Amino acid sequence: MKGGKLMEWISTIVNNTNSILWTYILIILLLVAGLYFSFGTKFVQIRLFPEMFRLIVEKREGESGVSPFQAFTISAASRVGTGNITGVALAIGVGGPGAVFWMWIIAILGMATAFIESTLAQVYKVKDGETFRGGPAYYMEKALGQRKLGIIFSILLTLSFGFIFNAVQSNTIATSVGEAFGIRPWIIGVILVVLTALIIFGGVQRIVKVTQVLVPVMAIFYLFVALYVVVTNLSEIPAVFKLIFTQAFGLQEAAGGAIGIAIMQGVRRGLFSNEAGMGSVPNAAATANTSHPAKQGLVQSLGVFFDTIMICTATAFIIILAGLYDKGESNGIILTQNSLAVHVGEWAPYFIAIAIIFFAFSSIVGNYYYGESNIEFMNAHKGWMFGYRTLVLAMVMFGSVAQVQLVWNLADLFMGLMAFINITIIMILGKIAFLILDDFTTQRNTGNNPVFYAKSIPALKNTDCWDEDR
Repeated sequence: MKGGKLMEWISTIVNNTNSILWTYILIILLLVAGLYFSFGTKFVQIRLFPEMFRLIVEKREGESGVSPFQAFTISAASRVGTGNITGVALAIGVGGPGAVFWMWIIAILGMATAFIESTLAQVYKVKDGETFRGGPAYYMEKALGQRKLGIIFSILLTLSFGFIFNAVQSNTIATSVGEAFGIRPWIIGVILVVLTALIIFGGVQRIVKVTQVLVPVMAIFYLFVALYVVVTNLSEIPAVFKLIFTQAFGLQEAAGGAIGIAIMQGVRRGLFSNEAGMGSVPNAAATANTSHPAKQGLVQSLGVFFDTIMICTATAFIIILAGLYDKGESNGIILTQNSLAVHVGEWAPYFIAIAIIFFAFSSIVGNYYYGESNIEFMNAHKGWMFGYRTLVLAMVMFGSVAQVQLVWNLADLFMGLMAFINITIIMILGKIAFLILDDFTTQRNTGNNPVFYAKSIPALKNTDCWDEDR
């Protein structure tokens, strides 16, 4: 089979797999899991929302390891990327403003899902020198004895985040920066490869040093611009909310089938952005040195709110207030740039290009770490890690110079497979996280700083890091 025919065959399979039926199966699974975890935790995402802000700045237990805030920035680095700018624009451009409502719904329910998966990652984490590592592959093996399933998940995650998603991120940087500043894609690719290599060969400590600076800076600047847009259009904000709600539920949209498109786009882009239930963020959650697993569960639950309710909503308001989303523009970056230009003038493309550099590059670093943790799960040999790092750099370069529509489709497919496996597993293990949350709230209500020991839950086993002598 010739190369062109082979790529056409692969593309056909991927596009057919990303069908409406598969998307709705994933939507139903996400909604069912989100509702189950919301009721099972007594709506932890609302009940303990203020506690999340306190815990994010809590000091680590001891001097070694990664702090709760640093673990949060690793996950935020991966979460906050092109999905917040191009993904939101694509969702609105295809599904209309109503897609924003469904992004909100999947985020609110996803906060409970994020709490469960991140708490489980903490429970079943393992020591890795001066730090920790863990994630879905680890709780599949330790809680259920399913190492083979853990390896399958690790392969999917490594391919998705280490390779495919990083090609998407570098492609977005090259496209945006190239159009704004006239720099050739291969030059941008070389620069990205060099910067990425300097970080990923420095281990997790260098990664957290970079993300704990990049994430707050990029978020503050982007939200500041969005706030300016909102303030200067304050009288239009009620109409924006009305438009979002009416197009999410409106009779006209339902009759035309557009409501289904809005739901599909909102859920797909919401999941790609905040990653709740996908099984990626638990790899970051496991690194934190904390006294109780529920603490990092709450911190990562806040991460979903930060990503979708704050950053994605900021992009959505910029686009809807500009009124260009129904002009047939299909390119997410260009739609966002043109919309911002309506509000702030000709410097908008330059600002978006700079925002993309921060957002997407931080995602490359965060995505890399997820793959690293899973490579170590499969085989901790240094040769494997060197090979993985080399392939990551190659994919960063490839993404900078290639047309990656097929890569986007592969990303959607792998994202769905990961979510399907992970959500199934955490629904099985959910009761453990419920008990751990009860232990946390009981101690918290007595005025003590919650400290967890494995013996507190008699049925718990294979928890390497929660003995009394730790």
